[in-house]
Amino acid sequence: MSSSTSHAALRYTTMRLGIFVGCLVAVAGLAYVGILPEGVGKSNPAWILLLALVVSAPLSFVLLRRQRDAMSAQVAGRVDRVKGKLADNRSMEDATDAEDATPGTAQSA
Repeated sequence: MSSSTSHAALRYTTMRLGIFVGCLVAVAGLAYVGILPEGVGKSNPAWILLLALVVSAPLSFVLLRRQRDAMSAQVAGRVDRVKGKLADNRSMEDATDAEDATPGTAQSA
């Protein structure tokens, strides 16, 4: 596994969190100076969090395409390895079962 994909999920998650925090600071700043409405009750943090989440999602989708692809490749590689190990284990079990079965004895289901 190359170093560019070894920690792809951690890198993607950290960068996505960074974009969200940046959007949160920007939205809170714009709400504080009065450019954006602060929501119901003059200082509603849920409104500011929701707006920051809505702004950061498409930014993350566009800006983190390479990191998301690297993370996807890392996850797909792990899934393929686990499937291969599972298939190997099944084939070993089948071979062991075939060796253990003796002709002339009834096998119970």
